[in-house]
Amino acid sequence: MSLALQSEPPQSFSAAFELEGAATAGRLTLTSPLGSTLAQVRWTETAAEMEANQQVRRFASMDELMLQLTGTAVPVGALFQWLAGQDAPAPGWQADLSRVSDGRITAQRLSPLPLAQLRVVLDR
Repeated sequence: MSLALQSEPPQSFSAAFELEGAATAGRLTLTSPLGSTLAQVRWTETAAEMEANQQVRRFASMDELMLQLTGTAVPVGALFQWLAGQDAPAPGWQADLSRVSDGRITAQRLSPLPLAQLRVVLDR
């Protein structure tokens, strides 16, 4: 998974991931290209927490956590549907699911600024 923000200065984030659950409750583990765990994220409908660098941070929602983790709002609910090959609306985002059968999803956030591009490659 990678996320690139066209901010000043430009920012990018990439990691391998394991995702379990659904938009309402689940777990996400992010790992570096070398295999070390960068963060473990857990969420429910009412809270989310991230464990990284032996510290646990709690958030009111998964949306708030993703904003802090990546620097931009990522539509987690829509992302789960995109991963299932379903075209789900997300305000400001446009998903390209034309290669979902190959395990590839791209989505662009056109508003609000900064522009963002999300790329997901699935290991099936």
